[in-house]
Amino acid sequence: MYTVSGKKDKNALLANHAPLVKRLAHQMMAKLPPSVEVDDLIQAGMMGLLDAINRYEDTHGAQFETYAVQRIRGSMLDELRSTDWLPRSIRQNMRKIEVAINTLQQRLGRPPGESEIAGELKMSLTEYQEMLSDGSGHQLIYYEDFHETEGNESFLDRHVIDEEGDPLRALLDGAFRGAVIEAIEALPEREKMLLGLYYEQELNLKEIGAVMGVSESRVCQLHSQAMARLRARLKEQAWTGQA
Repeated sequence: MYTVSGKKDKNALLANHAPLVKRLAHQMMAKLPPSVEVDDLIQAGMMGLLDAINRYEDTHGAQFETYAVQRIRGSMLDELRSTDWLPRSIRQNMRKIEVAINTLQQRLGRPPGESEIAGELKMSLTEYQEMLSDGSGHQLIYYEDFHETEGNESFLDRHVIDEEGDPLRALLDGAFRGAVIEAIEALPEREKMLLGLYYEQELNLKEIGAVMGVSESRVCQLHSQAMARLRARLKEQAWTGQA
């Protein structure tokens, strides 16, 4: 990995870690809709790898690959944010679901079921589930959540105390992290189990379907619904000052 003079051989590091970039890109693709091109993620990841090579020093006290993974994933996420890969119409539909969930939660005092959510949206259960399928890739946090939208203050901005700091780091390290944990605990057991299999045990959708006894497409629907529940609850907490 080093030249005769002891300097880093950048070309060798790039070549040896290119498979790592591809592996991370395909892992991320499993959580994204088909509209995202894996080649775009790989290209962004290679830029992250090059940045890691230029920045890394042995004195960091960490293995290069550990450091590189962070930079690669960060570059891929930046690429996704910059291209706004989830269509606006789908984002709007998911917001409608969030509003319906929050309305029903207030009315019923418990997490609403799928049929109840579909009824609140004035659509059939099949139509609602199709909307959930279209929302595959819906996330808990979007870049736009840190900015004003449609004239309103972002609900996530309310969690940021230090305006000069990194807002995402402040959220993850502060009250927001506790609010997320609380919101997950309030999920229906089935959706809570799905998130555990997905994010903690890192099973893919097909494997989760086998464990839960449902189809892969059904897992996508339940995941989209869980994300909508979490966002609805976090918005409610932010606006009421509970988080």
